[in-house]
Amino acid sequence: MPAATLRPLRYLSWLLLATTINLALVLVPAPAPAQTPTYDLVLRNGRVIDPETKLDGLRSVAIRDGRIAAISTEELKGTTILDATGLVVAPGFIDLHSHGQDPENYRYKAMDGVTTALELEKGVFPVAPWYAERHGKALINYGASSGHIPAAMAVMHDTGSWLPRDKVITDTPTVAQQDQILADVEQGLREGGLGIGMGLAYTPRETPADILRVFQLAARWREPIFVHMRNPGGLTPGVVDSLQEMIADAAITGAAVHIVHINSMANQLTPLALSIIHGARTLGLDVSTEAYPYIAGATAIESDVLGPGWQQKLDITYHDLQWVETGERLTEESFNRYRKTGGKVILFTNTEEMVRRAMADPMVMIASDGTLTNGKGHPRSAGTYARVLGRYVRQEKALTLMEAIRRSSLAPAKRLEAISPQMKHKGRLQVGADADIIAFHPDKVIDKATFENPAQYSTGFQYVLVAGHPVVINGKLDESTLPGQPIVAR
Repeated sequence: MPAATLRPLRYLSWLLLATTINLALVLVPAPAPAQTPTYDLVLRNGRVIDPETKLDGLRSVAIRDGRIAAISTEELKGTTILDATGLVVAPGFIDLHSHGQDPENYRYKAMDGVTTALELEKGVFPVAPWYAERHGKALINYGASSGHIPAAMAVMHDTGSWLPRDKVITDTPTVAQQDQILADVEQGLREGGLGIGMGLAYTPRETPADILRVFQLAARWREPIFVHMRNPGGLTPGVVDSLQEMIADAAITGAAVHIVHINSMANQLTPLALSIIHGARTLGLDVSTEAYPYIAGATAIESDVLGPGWQQKLDITYHDLQWVETGERLTEESFNRYRKTGGKVILFTNTEEMVRRAMADPMVMIASDGTLTNGKGHPRSAGTYARVLGRYVRQEKALTLMEAIRRSSLAPAKRLEAISPQMKHKGRLQVGADADIIAFHPDKVIDKATFENPAQYSTGFQYVLVAGHPVVINGKLDESTLPGQPIVAR
């Protein structure tokens, strides 16, 4: 074919090829630009402290589906942004010893930085209905041990409402009753109870052999015992004898034991009591303890703690007792009158020096032992954690901020994680952990609750999140959601 004829054909071929390429470029979409993830909520630019990894630095924390999804020095985008500038961002506190298990108490706990409140000393019976009653109705996470005290009260038909006041105090349980109490406690373990709660000061007719059987039950289930020991103070029998009983039973059976409120049991012997527990731990026994930052305890006036001989055992007198309902200090006449009616009383048995020694010991976890009823009770119910941060960290420097956070969050979580896998995701501020998070002003956080007026919220907690949901925002309660979850064993 002549060259002149081929030129137009080549031109048409090139034109067709170009048209095909351009059409292909139009039909194939260009790659989309990388999108920055958007999270449910971001706490931006706070001082993030994680007691497990020892992280302490400026970060933003992102939350998705109730878990921590990112921790970064870079800006993170979220549907909700909370400015944490100037705030410490830490894992929510875990109170192992919280008797107040109702909406009133959960409010005060949230305002004190607590995201999980557990009734482990006294425990509950029966366990399953107790959990069911709170399902979907709790502001914060909740849980309880299988309670030896309430089981004994039920089996022996004691008429006390909160603690034993007659049959459990005066009658020695029969073999059949002992068997039934243990069976009821074991049933509570089957229903998810977080170990066994036990209060030997309130069940005085239980012999050492009886208590050894409870330890054997705990060992079979590999569950810890949370115990209020028999005797306080320095008399014989006293705190040393009581500690020796618990440590011996732990050594004999292999059960783990947690000694509640060591400061209010040991009083002036707190250093000695702590050294005994340290010694047991050094030898490999699974023994732990806790304390609250107050010089006074509280109990039911009708209980055996204030039975005959209480002045000598506790080394106090009538004026060292304060009636919760009125705030009055008691006399012999008013003591005898109130003991007949029953009710709660505050006992001033300790000193600031001993409290400070307990706060300074790195082994000692922080726990409140608190409950309020219609605004009446002990200030520890509302102010324990803010008091530790404000008074003992900031003002007295008895412990560091990192230590206070560890002993209020990670240490309690680790005490329970062997029996409750849920606790492996709490007490930490890490990617993958539950978004139970607090953000507080380190220079402002302080307790407001007093012995005369305990129903006062702590101040300084700007944000408190439970499963990623704010229950405290801008320092105010937000009850628009009730995100609290049950914490159970296995």
